[in-house]
Amino acid sequence: VLHCRCSKCFTVPPKRRVKRRPRLLTLLNLPEDVLLYILECLPATDILSMRNVHPHLRSLVDTHSSVWARACFQDVWPSPENLQLFERAAECGNFEACVKLGIAYLYNEGLSMSDDGRAEVNGLKASRFFALTEKLNSSAYPFVWLFIRPPWSASGSCCKAVVFDSLKEECQGEAKEGESITGGLQGSIQYCLAKVLSLFEDEQRKKEALGMLEASAAQGCLHSSFLLWESRHKTGAISDPGRYLQSLRQLRDFAVRGCWDAQISLAKSCGHKNQLGQEYRAASELVSHVFQSSVPISKASIFTKQKGMNDTMRYILIDWLVEVATMKDFSSLCLHMTVGLVDRYLKLRSVPRARLQLVGIACMVICTRFISKEILTIREAVWLTDNTYKYEDLVRMMGEIISALEGKIRVPTVIDYKDVLFHIVSVDRSTMHLCSFISELSLLYTELSVYSPAQLAAGALLLARILHKQALPWPAQLVESTGFTLEHLTPCVLLLHKKCFHDDAPKDYRQVSLTAVKQRFQNDLYGHISTEKVMDYSQLCALLGISIQDSENSTTMPKLPDGHPFLCSPAGNKTKRRREDSLQEDRDSFVTTPTAELSNQEEALLGDFLDWSLDSSCSGYEGDRESEGDREGDVTCPSGILDISLINPEEHHCQDSSDEDATNLPLLPPKPDLSFHPVIIGTDNSSGYSSVSSPTTSPAGLPFTPTPGLPHNKPTPIPFPQPSPTHFKASRRQVKRKNQAQHSDENVADPL
Repeated sequence: VLHCRCSKCFTVPPKRRVKRRPRLLTLLNLPEDVLLYILECLPATDILSMRNVHPHLRSLVDTHSSVWARACFQDVWPSPENLQLFERAAECGNFEACVKLGIAYLYNEGLSMSDDGRAEVNGLKASRFFALTEKLNSSAYPFVWLFIRPPWSASGSCCKAVVFDSLKEECQGEAKEGESITGGLQGSIQYCLAKVLSLFEDEQRKKEALGMLEASAAQGCLHSSFLLWESRHKTGAISDPGRYLQSLRQLRDFAVRGCWDAQISLAKSCGHKNQLGQEYRAASELVSHVFQSSVPISKASIFTKQKGMNDTMRYILIDWLVEVATMKDFSSLCLHMTVGLVDRYLKLRSVPRARLQLVGIACMVICTRFISKEILTIREAVWLTDNTYKYEDLVRMMGEIISALEGKIRVPTVIDYKDVLFHIVSVDRSTMHLCSFISELSLLYTELSVYSPAQLAAGALLLARILHKQALPWPAQLVESTGFTLEHLTPCVLLLHKKCFHDDAPKDYRQVSLTAVKQRFQNDLYGHISTEKVMDYSQLCALLGISIQDSENSTTMPKLPDGHPFLCSPAGNKTKRRREDSLQEDRDSFVTTPTAELSNQEEALLGDFLDWSLDSSCSGYEGDRESEGDREGDVTCPSGILDISLINPEEHHCQDSSDEDATNLPLLPPKPDLSFHPVIIGTDNSSGYSSVSSPTTSPAGLPFTPTPGLPHNKPTPIPFPQPSPTHFKASRRQVKRKNQAQHSDENVADPL
């Protein structure tokens, strides 16, 4: 049948519309500024890999110094293989590369040099990178002086002295030529040199330090200006009222420009009713501004960054640091700075559980060098960890911490605000000790981080005055000076009382409560304040005029934006209970070392027993013996460092040596006693670490200065639990999946 070609009988097929595929968007198609931002966020090793991908990427990396200035060198240390990479980044303005190169050359760590002229060569290179570090350090205190501070080696070959002389010659050379070292760099370097000279006992060097501070202040260094003001203020009281008023006005100018120490000194002066010629109300507003500017330092984000860490592990770490501070008689300010440094680093960098103790002791080494006259030496710090870590591990961790925090070591602490409060209102000695006791107990609990350091200091003082049943615990003078009312501080006081006096302290692997803070305040120096009986929670609520139910609601009012995941889960209680049970199982199977199981520890101790001392030939330098100068002799670790099941504490003794003669008195390694001895457990009131009697001398020969009334024992390593069973479960699960996949492939292949 033939059909016509009308529209009814014949339809022409429509034209097909070809869908064009969208153009693929590759990395090279991105705008140049976006591509630069991506490159700046990459680690240094990945930048080199991207450079080899395409000529365009190579051109961007080679022509833009910002890529290397922001490159990340996390967990990477200078070595002969990557030395050029580090130096290129340092020249482009990379702060982390400058810090690590300066420390690596100073301690001869990672960059092996021959012994001939090693101190001179390394010292010159270290001074170069330390100068670049201070050039890039614009928002923090000058800090490179803490690496070259005394004691120096007495043998004449000291890398610290070479760095000091090199920086000094550079400043003097620039001053003679009438030039300045790029802005305020010369002032910062002169400040560091003055800090080093001020630590010597020689009066001539102290006068030289004063001259350097004056030159640094003339260059515009704010911290030097404050130190000059402080030295003049301490020499004697200014009798002329006009000069005294002018001095306080200078202090106010330093505080306005952002010097934290000047702000605290100004607040104390206002507390002493030296109102800078102003009315009492104006002076109170100045102090109130200092307190109100304090912000909370949230510590809950630590547990989101540290996947294998919890509150108990942090408690164990801080409790051990408290015991170290008590043994070495470090100040409360040093302890608070150390804990703050640990928390800030843990919020930025992920740390394995096995290295938490290393982070803690490295932070204490840094803080003691920064504010204390008596420092914790690197070798002594290694000894305190039972040789769990090596000398070079601690040196590298110091570089990681300084670079991660961008040199910001000094931050406001509870102790700073507490001292201001003591200047505002008169406090008796027992209340002062109780306030200090509560302040140090607050370091142990992360829940208290919802409050600012100023609030914690005010809450600790208010709680101490209430516990001592003072008639007017929070007078109007404190309200006007701090800006905190009694109603505002009530939730903080209740949470402090609940955590510090009612919650049970965690226990170590031997089921011994960790009470290092209580032992610290259990002596005559603090009037045995930790043994004082405290009123219960209901009595405190009655004095504050609130019910117990309302108090429980008030203590749970603060909410954190980054709360712990277990608190956000509907089955949080069950999950937490399962986690605590598994944690207890892990604790039962572990010994005192935080890094290995018992079998691994026995293998390390018995398999390579002759190499248990610190390897002094491959790391460090002669000038930083910290003893200083003990690199010439084979310095071994002191007694008490081996496992207590292998060493008899009664037969193991430590040899004494002095700082100056450390190079002339090499210590011989003690003869090991491999016979089995029972473990000696501490008494009930022990903190859990002082279970073995240890000598009262440091490994470098420095005598310990323990607090009177406390046991002079060496803290043992922290028993962090290690989840060993999960590794085997994971491996079996992977094998099972592999077998299932293989079986499924066979089933698919059979029909074909």
